[in-house]
Amino acid sequence: MPAWTTPDPVALHAATQPDRIACVDLASGRRWTYSRLDEAIQRAAAVLESGYGIGPGQRIATVARNSADLLILQQAAMRLGAVFVPVNWRLAAPEQQAILADCDPALLLHDAAFEMVPPKDCMTVKVADFAAAVEAQAPAPRRPLPPADQPSIILYTSGTSGRPKGVIITEANAFATAVNFGLLGRVGNASVFLCDAPMFHVIGLITSLRPPLLQGGTVLISPGFEAAVTNRRLADPELGVTHYFCVPQMAKMLRDDAAFSPASWTTLTAIFTGGAPNPAADILWWLEQGVRMVDGFGMTEAGTVLGMPVEAGQIARKAGSAGLPAPSLSLRMVDEDGHDAAAGEAGEIWLSGPNVTPGYWNRPDETAQAFTSDGWFRTGDIARRDEDGFVTLVDRRKDMFISGGENVYPAEVEMALLDHPDIAEAAVIGIADERWGEVGRAFVVLKSGRALDPASLAAHCAARIARYKVPKEFLPIEALPRTASGKIQKHILRGWR
Repeated sequence: MPAWTTPDPVALHAATQPDRIACVDLASGRRWTYSRLDEAIQRAAAVLESGYGIGPGQRIATVARNSADLLILQQAAMRLGAVFVPVNWRLAAPEQQAILADCDPALLLHDAAFEMVPPKDCMTVKVADFAAAVEAQAPAPRRPLPPADQPSIILYTSGTSGRPKGVIITEANAFATAVNFGLLGRVGNASVFLCDAPMFHVIGLITSLRPPLLQGGTVLISPGFEAAVTNRRLADPELGVTHYFCVPQMAKMLRDDAAFSPASWTTLTAIFTGGAPNPAADILWWLEQGVRMVDGFGMTEAGTVLGMPVEAGQIARKAGSAGLPAPSLSLRMVDEDGHDAAAGEAGEIWLSGPNVTPGYWNRPDETAQAFTSDGWFRTGDIARRDEDGFVTLVDRRKDMFISGGENVYPAEVEMALLDHPDIAEAAVIGIADERWGEVGRAFVVLKSGRALDPASLAAHCAARIARYKVPKEFLPIEALPRTASGKIQKHILRGWR
């Protein structure tokens, strides 16, 4: 059977609705209709092929902030069968160097002073110079698109365990995520997405761009997140933002900013959150402001996995849940004995479907470990499914610890701590204990003007969770170490005393 050809919604919409606005680069004010965007992608393909000698399978890396030029670059690479590798520009030079050595790019685009030695035989180009070359280049001739099941993007994981891995994403994977999020998030032809999440992350590069482009909507690309600027954009009727995706820490910064005015967000369908736990109390608070906060669960390896319905009543009734499984995937909850967990019981999420990665770049052993013998992807995330099918995340399997023979999931403890009026942020890890084997150590960020009261925190937790789950230590900390996507780096906390 012939391989499925890579889908190309931009080319389709260029033919069916050529004058509709497809993309706006908010920093420069440049705008592209679908016709102009399609042509720009063909110009970029010509620059890559004839100007830089890029062919199928070769990697194109970037170390750059968000811009429409990166979208054009990625789409051009897709049409050529090259592989797009956006690298986190916030990483230190040695960290970036390790990623570049792993993916071995033929071309590297950057937008700032470049202080490292590029990989051998790798050409380096400024993003601005690439954009100028695209403007001056004639479009490449149309060619058959590559198969949809070959590597198209490599996204390096955030490194919560300290060692980033390159997740292979095919165009079939990206298309499935566009469909999954599109159906869960009510994405349509009139949708306008604001993208200020970093495009080296799955939220920025895939979830914030692919669903609207699939449907013929509009993407507004910002170089990055600034709470005051985002607040103004969400309230701007001329922009007409309908969908905004962020992590909970970004949502908190929005509400703490002086420009916060949710009553002015008249075009917004919802704020969609993922990447980190979102307490039920916060979700309900947003509902009281008239904003639907739609929580979900996704991962670099599988795109959109779970999502709440976009109905205020359902959100209120199931606040704290990550929602229902996306339509194109199969999901199992598997207990420690390898059996499907009953409703209400904790189990590891296993996935199968067109959204799931084929594996990790240059990591055959880790790829094999991630999949069962019959093809299920082991996510490492523990969750419970209720009688209605709604899934609530419990924790990462690797973060669980055993205290007195009982499993303790730190995320449950963290949620209890976040209900305390003195606590702004919390992270819990397991530490060795002579009596119980392991006990909890909580790192807490106190709200301004509050003092640490361990006894109060312990009593607060004991009223909400089992006593064996209550941390034995509470340590104040100014800020939790996080990745660029907002995930807590617990491997760093484990090294602290």
